[in-house]
Amino acid sequence: MDDEIELLTIGRLARRTGLPVRTLRFWSDEGAVPTAGRSAGGYRLYDAAGVARVELVRTLRELGLALGDVCRVLDGSATVAEVATAHVAALDTQIRALKVSRAVLSTVSKRGSTAEETALMNRLARLSAAERMQIIDDFKEDVFGRLDIDPGQRDKIRDLRIELPDDPAPEQVDAWIELAELVQDPGFRDRMRVFMELNTPVPGRQPPPGAGIWWARQIVGTVAKARRDGVDPTGPVAADLVAGMFGDADPAAVLRSLEAGIDAGAERYRLLVARVRGQRSAPDATEDLHWLAVALRIAAGSSDHR
Repeated sequence: MDDEIELLTIGRLARRTGLPVRTLRFWSDEGAVPTAGRSAGGYRLYDAAGVARVELVRTLRELGLALGDVCRVLDGSATVAEVATAHVAALDTQIRALKVSRAVLSTVSKRGSTAEETALMNRLARLSAAERMQIIDDFKEDVFGRLDIDPGQRDKIRDLRIELPDDPAPEQVDAWIELAELVQDPGFRDRMRVFMELNTPVPGRQPPPGAGIWWARQIVGTVAKARRDGVDPTGPVAADLVAGMFGDADPAAVLRSLEAGIDAGAERYRLLVARVRGQRSAPDATEDLHWLAVALRIAAGSSDHR
């Protein structure tokens, strides 16, 4: 008999396609691969169309389509394109969930977290967009809500959004977990409030003496260059730099403003916000700020002895 029209038993079909008999039997029972008839002994028989149907089912299953969706395509109630579109959406959801899981597990691995900490991080990572926004809004209201600032600046703070994108990278999820933990810490909120009170310009008054450290990155850039050049923060060159940056301002007052930000972890907060948003940010200036604090302490001590 010609091979093109030869009827195959399920065993021979399995050998030809390389699929297990149990898989072919299941597909056949579900209607995805209909038989061409039965042998005298009652065995299933498949023709060339059945072989082609097996290859199509295998292709669609390898792409991840459920057998029910495959059957809908085969019986004409849905097109391959329609099913593929729905499957892409489902895959996107799974991929996002896997990224979140990977980010949480990566953070757990780096921190050596306990089971309780792992559960908390997982919950924070899987919050809805509205729930994440509420955490940030609560933080902003607690820290910034009572500041005596210009109405326009208050509106900018209120409108400031710190949101994960719909498809965040693992490092963004990792940053969000840390940021969410941080902004819900009452101690951090208290320290940030003190920092903001000492460094935020008040309408009708001179800017605070240390505000330029945080709101004008030129100061940090000057300090970073001094550190690269090997300048000793306790020496005369550092003293001249401090005088040039802050003029007649009381170095002790500038130091208070600076130390409030260092104690609050304002630089870490800035970096985490940028990472969550996927934005490029200025390098971590923590070491530069500590160098400047040493130089200011020397300057403040010198002014006390004048």
